Amino acid sequence: MRYNERELLSLARQPAEKAAEIRMSVPKKGSVLKKRLVKLVVNFLFYFRTDEAEPIGALLLEHCKITKEEENVFSISFIEEPERKYCFECATEEQCLEWVEALRRASYEFLRRSLIFYRNEIQKMTGKDPLEQYGISEEARFQLGAHRQ
Repeated sequence: MRYNERELLSLARQPAEKAAEIRMSVPKKGSVLKKRLVKLVVNFLFYFRTDEAEPIGALLLEHCKITKEEENVFSISFIEEPERKYCFECATEEQCLEWVEALRRASYEFLRRSLIFYRNEIQKMTGKDPLEQYGISEEARFQLGAHRQ
């Protein structure tokens, strides 16, 4: 996927849904845990050196697996590249669980499934499609029957 660097930097400066200084390692041979400022904005996880304003990297949280590894450690790996694994060490297990939950809820696919679920629930309760009032038809992007899981 291509990104416009200027737009990505602008996104990195937006208010975060979650941010903290935690220890992180990247999927390079011999990589060690280093303290990084980690910032979740929409479905991107930006990471910064603790003394710098510009991110040194960003992870698009799509088609990835977020796994709680140990008491206070979680990882992010990508479905197409399972060997590309980022590890994060939190100060506490509670902080780790909060990060895992926030990251799992950040993906477009999670939001899409939630929209479809709530649209179906409202339609069951009211007998009407809640999106019709906005001119969004059955053929629209978020069809009721699409990709049920």
